Amino acid sequence: MDIDDLRTFVEVADAGGVSAAARRLGVSKSIVSRRLFRLEAELGVQLLARTTRGAALTEAGASFRDHAARVGAEIDAAREIIQPTGDLTGRLRVAMPLTFGPTHLAPVLAELARRHPRLHIHSSYGDRFVDLIAEGFDCAIRVGLLQDSNLIARRVGTIHGKFLASPDYIAAHGAPEAPEEITSHQALMQGTEAWQFMDGDKVVTINPQGRYKADNGIALAAAAAAGLGVAWLPDCVTDAYVAAGALVPIMTRYPVPSAGVFVIRPPGQHQSRKVRVLTELLIECLVEDPRLAGVER
Repeated sequence: MDIDDLRTFVEVADAGGVSAAARRLGVSKSIVSRRLFRLEAELGVQLLARTTRGAALTEAGASFRDHAARVGAEIDAAREIIQPTGDLTGRLRVAMPLTFGPTHLAPVLAELARRHPRLHIHSSYGDRFVDLIAEGFDCAIRVGLLQDSNLIARRVGTIHGKFLASPDYIAAHGAPEAPEEITSHQALMQGTEAWQFMDGDKVVTINPQGRYKADNGIALAAAAAAGLGVAWLPDCVTDAYVAAGALVPIMTRYPVPSAGVFVIRPPGQHQSRKVRVLTELLIECLVEDPRLAGVER
């Protein structure tokens, strides 16, 4: 029984169809279909029922899926025991934030690919929180204040941020000087998040209001520079605006709690050497790369 056939079946089962699995694996749909046909012929049973919307597991397929996934995980673990060093091989699927990711994290993935020429890296950029298991990612990089979850997280860096507004906005509306004044200003937000301030050793939480929202920090920085309101953003996104005078720090007596850069992976799984090496490289690069101003370990 071919291990690639088993892995392909697991991907199709988890992705819900041949097309989605092919995108995850980075191969053509015909290759995926051929591997499934070969596996079903080897087993003598139908594992998947093809539908107009994709593919659904048969009763036999549902029973076999967990066994196939365990076989793949055991082979990965065995390879790492007998090959604890040397080039990484196989495929690494990682989800990265669209804000901060292409500029600050993509160079780290490029360096990983340079050091390990046999490793296939598939990265996906977006500011939504992906479902690692359902969408087939080995890990994700998340930036900010980590929400409670059952995922396993490793902090690899720290990001500092501040509250800002444009000179035009401040001239027209004034600048808030205390946390409670934020509620009388237009806040530029990603959603319905709360904002936190440090008042000495105490954390103060405010629920701001605003008419302009975006799920991307770069878009919020542009909106703030256009004079639409006040924003809470990381330094790595706003340093250029501040240097040019397009944004001005406000509420400097009440600094923002530092946020983290985290590597997230699914629970209950053996940590692959690929994820471990990526984690170590992120720690190394986030500290040493001079382009990553405002980021520290």
